[in-house]
Amino acid sequence: MITPISILHRTTYRYRRPVILEPHLLQLRPRESRDLRVLSFDVALSPPATITWANDVFGNTIATAHFSHATDLLLIESRVTLDHQAEAWPLFDIAASAISFPFQYSYDEKMDLGALLLPQHADPDGRLRSWATGFVRGSPTDTLSLLKDLNIAISAWISYEARNDEGTQAPL
Repeated sequence: MITPISILHRTTYRYRRPVILEPHLLQLRPRESRDLRVLSFDVALSPPATITWANDVFGNTIATAHFSHATDLLLIESRVTLDHQAEAWPLFDIAASAISFPFQYSYDEKMDLGALLLPQHADPDGRLRSWATGFVRGSPTDTLSLLKDLNIAISAWISYEARNDEGTQAPL
């Protein structure tokens, strides 16, 4: 029997003086799939808010929180319990043209990937590229092994850190 996974996510915002909160879009509920079931989900907000639910074009559940009065503290807390049935290392069907890395995308694949093929952050010294290419054991190399190595490294090297800076942190 697989043990359910419970996740508590808490975000706290403190303001110097009371502020009027505009509607907040919250993406807190995991998207279900053939191997991921949401067993329970709850969201709590302080100050209390009216929440409306919708799905975006990608199937994500979006909550919109509407607040009624000013506050100097915003607390968003979600609790979810999941049943995850995925194999530890599932065998993915890899197209014959992509069994070995590097490989070339077809014209249609390039159209589907669009902007994902372009770097999203500047890397003038090539640090990110150097880190990523450090996993390539030769040319050509087995694509599935390369993906496994990358995933293990990311899991081992990336950790959560509380920070007070605004915005998204750049990858470098």
